[in-house]
Amino acid sequence: MAITELNSRRTLDNALTACSTKLDGSQAALEYHRRLRRVFYNSLRFAVSRERLRDNPLDSATIKQEWGQPNLDVAVDPRVVGNPRQVGQALIACSYVGRRQGGRFVTFFGCMHYAMMRLAEVSRLRDVNCTLPKSGWGKVMLEATTPEVGKDFTDTSRLHDDRGPKNRPRKTVRAIPIPSELVALLRRHIERYGVAPDGRLFRSESGKPIPKSTYSRLWAKARLLALTPRQVTSPLMARPYDLRHAGITWRLSAGVPASQVAERAGNSVEILQRIYHLCMAGYDDVWIDRMNQARDDRA
Repeated sequence: MAITELNSRRTLDNALTACSTKLDGSQAALEYHRRLRRVFYNSLRFAVSRERLRDNPLDSATIKQEWGQPNLDVAVDPRVVGNPRQVGQALIACSYVGRRQGGRFVTFFGCMHYAMMRLAEVSRLRDVNCTLPKSGWGKVMLEATTPEVGKDFTDTSRLHDDRGPKNRPRKTVRAIPIPSELVALLRRHIERYGVAPDGRLFRSESGKPIPKSTYSRLWAKARLLALTPRQVTSPLMARPYDLRHAGITWRLSAGVPASQVAERAGNSVEILQRIYHLCMAGYDDVWIDRMNQARDDRA
């Protein structure tokens, strides 16, 4: 093999490795890997169209055999998923953290659990997106996100950026029915804290989007108050994002069809089943009882 070919293969391997790892060197999530891989593939295809490369090296049989399917485990660890009672206790504990901060985040975290929202979606939630009846279930309509991407990666040099839904066309709107618990939380939050000039429900005391460092520290304190010492040392609800996992698992275990849960959570059915299949282990008695009930109803 020529030196130039060897160097080219090394470069290609390094690029593909970078697609599967995060900046700290740890393993990246499967969807993150696939997204970067698609971008890299299209970049090479563009280079071929401009005659900078003779062909796309990712099309070679050798590369497809060695790098075709990323060996990444993306399933959620069932130990991180809190049950509804544990989540409720954590939200109550959150209200006791600090003199001013904790109360502002109870509904913030509640949206992640009861509406299965991502952090960037919660940050962008506005009053016009919410239907909040005085009783019963309500609805939120998600149309945009505000992810924290860093000042170096936004056109405005701000920490957060306004974007469309994750992995969806920018004009996509996602409707999520929300239980009465979240309706009550949202109504109280708006009554107590009001909304920003643009209608956003959640912002810092200075009116800016809430940085990750702030809600991560506050969640860690709430977790100390809500959980037992043994649970604190476990992975149970270790990150705010685990509240979304708990909300999705709650719906699946209640028997809501995976297609509906996936649509409301902003995932595909394939991704939902791949990510949460371990969390649904141990529900055999539930499914057996429901099948027996369905058989008895037909008798």
